[in-house]
Formats: sequence, C-alpha cells, structure tokens
Amino acid sequence: MTARRRWWRLLQVLLGVLVIGLAVRSLARNWDLLTAQPLQWEVDLRLLVASAATVWAAYAVLVEAWRRVVVGMRQRLAYLDAARICMLANLGRYVPGKVWSIAGAALLSRQAGVDASAAVAAAFVLQALSLASGVLVVAAVAPATLSEVSGTFVAVVVTAGIVAAAGVLLLTSERCLATIRRIFPVVPAGITAVPLGTMLAAFAANIVAWGAYGLAFLLLAKGLAPNADLSWFRATAVFASSYVVGLVAVFAPAGIGPRESMFVLLLQGIVGPKLALALAVAARVLLTITELGAALPFLARSAGMREQ
Repeated sequence: MTARRRWWRLLQVLLGVLVIGLAVRSLARNWDLLTAQPLQWEVDLRLLVASAATVWAAYAVLVEAWRRVVVGMRQRLAYLDAARICMLANLGRYVPGKVWSIAGAALLSRQAGVDASAAVAAAFVLQALSLASGVLVVAAVAPATLSEVSGTFVAVVVTAGIVAAAGVLLLTSERCLATIRRIFPVVPAGITAVPLGTMLAAFAANIVAWGAYGLAFLLLAKGLAPNADLSWFRATAVFASSYVVGLVAVFAPAGIGPRESMFVLLLQGIVGPKLALALAVAARVLLTITELGAALPFLARSAGMREQ
C-alpha cells in the first residue's frame, strides 16, 4: 500500500470515528431526554411496502444509468443482465473495503460478455456521479430544512461535488482520456470516452434516485410513526447527507456506523433522540431488506441453472 493510500484510508477512518463520536456525545448529553421520550409504533404496512417499492424503483433507475455508461464505452449489455450484475455485486458492499462489490461486478460482467475494465470504470463513474449528485441535493435542500447544517458543511459538500463531477467529465473526452493514459499507463484499453449526453443522463438518474430515497425514508417514518414531523425535503436532506457520509467511509461495510450516526445527528433536533435512533436503525433494515430482495431472484435463478 502506497503512502498516499495509507493517508487516504487514515482520513476515512478519522472521518467515520468523528461522526460516530459526535453522535455518541450528542446521545450522552441528551440521555435523560432519550429515556423519557415515549416511543410508540403505529405500523402501517401499506406505507412500509410503498417505501420498499420506492427503493426498488430507485434501483431500477440506477441500473439503467450504469448500463448506459457501460454501453457508452462501446459494450453491449441487456437490462436484465445489468440488473443481475448490479444487484449481486452490490452484496459485496457488506464486506469491509467496498472493493468486493467492484470485483464482483468485474467477474459478473465478464461472464455476460462485457469487458471487465469497462464495467469497473462504469461502476466508479456511477459512484462519482452518486457522490456529486448527492452533495448537490444536500446543498440544495439541507440549508432550508435542517438548522443543524452549517454554511461550512454546505461549502465542503459543494466543493466535493464539484471535484467529483469534474473528475467524471474527464471521461467524456477522448483527449482527456488519452492524457490520463499517458500519466497512468495502467488504465485498461477497455475504458473509452463516454458521450457527454450519456453522462448527463446518468447524473440526472442519480438526482431522481436521491429524490426517491428521500420519499422512501419519509414513507418509512410515516409508516412507523405517523406523528413524525418530517417533510419530503427534510427526509431527503437527512437521507442524502447520511448516505454520502457512508459512501466516503470506505472502511465501514455498507457505511454501517457512520451513516446511522449522521442520521441521529440530523434527525434528533426534529423528532427527538429516541425516534431519531429508531428511524436510523429502521432505515438500515429497509435498505438491507431491499438489497437482499433485489438480489434474491437472481440468486435463485443462478441456483436453478446450476441444478439443471
């Protein structure tokens, strides 16, 4: 591991520890309020099912965005094959390091006749687009809905989004890509420039997905606690902020820990610390169920094909 990678990994660990530490300190300071706050679930199965369905709809949009980027790299890939690759490889996120999901995507893509390097490059592009669009959404909706978000935080996320978007735009130019290859000769030949229109469409798809995630979280909250004081804007701001922190915290499997801590930090001033903690856990359960549910049909199909 190079010195640069060691420093980057250390920075990620420190970020995760900082977010978790702030959440723990906040819970400790509000412990009396946490224990005194009544928490009564009023479960509405219709809203919970609608929440899960909304997440699956977001997955469908993101699968098509990834597929189009792959096709933009002069590959052929059908939608169902793309969905199988994304949903099965996505399970690798629960292994520390998040590299396993990328490795899984490469293997599954090769089996589908797609150049592995193009598939991996497209996966990194989607991660960058997710980060760039996520911080854009946070910068747009958080300041007006979350008093806990400072101007410094918004400035940081906007800067991160600009950097991520600029990095992705480099892949829309053959000249820039050729320059990158001269600087980094290890860049595989399977990676080609992606049309700008395709990249913008993928970026828009990520914006749509963030909005869907916010709606899903709102439906989840209302399906468990109808009196929770949440709007779509607040739900989207909380979910996007927490998810972006989980994306950056590469050391944490699927962002577990830092993401929930961010949920508590941003939600406790709105719904109280106990409900904030409960909704953070509920959101994690929802995502786990939807990720496993999306992968299960493809796992079952693979098992059936092996038995034949």
